[in-house]
Amino acid sequence: MTSLSLYSRLPKSMKTISFYIILVFAALQCSAKDPEKLIILHTNDTHSQIDPLENGSGGLLRRKVVIDSIRQTEPNVLLIDAGDVVQGTMYFTLYKGEVEYSTLDMLGYDIAVIGNHDFDNKVNQLAKNLRDSKVTWLSANYDFSCTQGLDSIFTPYVIKTFGKKKIGIFGINLNPKGMIAEGHYDGVKYLDGKIIADSIAKDLKKNGADYVIAVTHIGYDGNMKLNDADIAAGSSDIDIIIGGHSHTLIDPDRTNDRYHWKHVNAEGDTIAVVQAGSKGSYIGKTELDLDNGKIDYSLIKIDSRLDDRIDESISEKLKPYRQAVDSVMNRKIAVAARRLDKDIDGGISNFLADFVATTGFQISGEPVDISLINSGGIRRSLPAGDITQGMVIDMLPFDNKIVVLDISGKDLISAFEVLALRKGSDGINASTRMLYDPDTLRPVSITVNGEPIDPYRNYRLATIDYLANGGDYMEALTHAKVVAKSNDILYDELLKYLAKEYHSKKIDSTPARRMTPAE
Repeated sequence: MTSLSLYSRLPKSMKTISFYIILVFAALQCSAKDPEKLIILHTNDTHSQIDPLENGSGGLLRRKVVIDSIRQTEPNVLLIDAGDVVQGTMYFTLYKGEVEYSTLDMLGYDIAVIGNHDFDNKVNQLAKNLRDSKVTWLSANYDFSCTQGLDSIFTPYVIKTFGKKKIGIFGINLNPKGMIAEGHYDGVKYLDGKIIADSIAKDLKKNGADYVIAVTHIGYDGNMKLNDADIAAGSSDIDIIIGGHSHTLIDPDRTNDRYHWKHVNAEGDTIAVVQAGSKGSYIGKTELDLDNGKIDYSLIKIDSRLDDRIDESISEKLKPYRQAVDSVMNRKIAVAARRLDKDIDGGISNFLADFVATTGFQISGEPVDISLINSGGIRRSLPAGDITQGMVIDMLPFDNKIVVLDISGKDLISAFEVLALRKGSDGINASTRMLYDPDTLRPVSITVNGEPIDPYRNYRLATIDYLANGGDYMEALTHAKVVAKSNDILYDELLKYLAKEYHSKKIDSTPARRMTPAE
């Protein structure tokens, strides 16, 4: 006899009781299989990348497809950005952040922090861009009380409730000194990020938060500044750190990678430290089991497979901006003999350093001894073939100008000590060489025209004003005397240079490294 036939022979009252028993059992089974969880979708360092990249990845409209799909299937979703929404494409150059910040609302971001590049158009423009934002903007360690407009926009933390659990979320930002150009963060007071992070996490837990999330723009790791690993190691109350700034792609499937997402906190417990690369090529997906605190992490690739589901209404809103961008992007300027990559061996830093040296000579009237351009200021590679105006501006999007400095050999050596810490990724001119110790990241030798730098003589250095003002940790350059400065910003100077020097020949730059590890 089957169980069904047995059920059919029961009295009606027993059938009712049995039915409810079955429902209760099914409910218990369902709750066991489907624990309540919070899905945190997160991006960082998207850098005005509205459209897909040259390699086919990324694209804001594709990102929205993923976000909408997950929101339709999951009841508890948080969408978070960890800073540097702007700077890097023509959209920011032409519209000063109007497009990027509005798209955060279009995609329904819940929470965000600002990065260093959000200050590129200074405090007043940032306040204007964020004034009507629907996003909750967090910063626990920036005091905005002396700024014009930002104090009313930012809050240190927020507590959100999902089911029966309270989630405390706060923001931590980098020290602007040496990273953000002077005059661009007027009125912003920096508070020690590590101290504030530990303190506010403790307070959130004391005040009822079951879990605490730190959203940071300080970098995953690094030799010279506070980073996410430091925050993790110094706190016992943070459960998840969602980071930005270093453009680190933390891939959970690459088990041998130096970038791992499980870190040990101050009490020896494991917490999550995650970051999703840059330019919107991936969305990070961090899952928090609200019942037992278990955390899982994965990456969602943003690519062409999503194209057939894009939101046409958003596409129409972006259309006038895209048309203006395309009109600039497509204007041919020069031709490259081969691809010039922005990586350490790619040749573009060499080409640009030589261009800065040539321009420094032109604006000062005297040959320069050394030229220097930081790799962080170079935002894209150049392809083989046609080079357009838009590519040049996207490559050097910042409002920097070329300056010529009269600098002591002693201060030059100090500057090269910083370059060594960055493993020679920056650009120097053809007559300059540096060997550095790959273990200590200290200079072994620095030569100009084959001669060691003399700490007791002065040199002529051509560079950009961002570095001359101490940006990118080049404090040593602030001791120098400015003897000349270009009238036009960097990309305009480069456009003039290309028109003059490469109207009848192709761009070709050796990829050979000029700052190399010693054997």
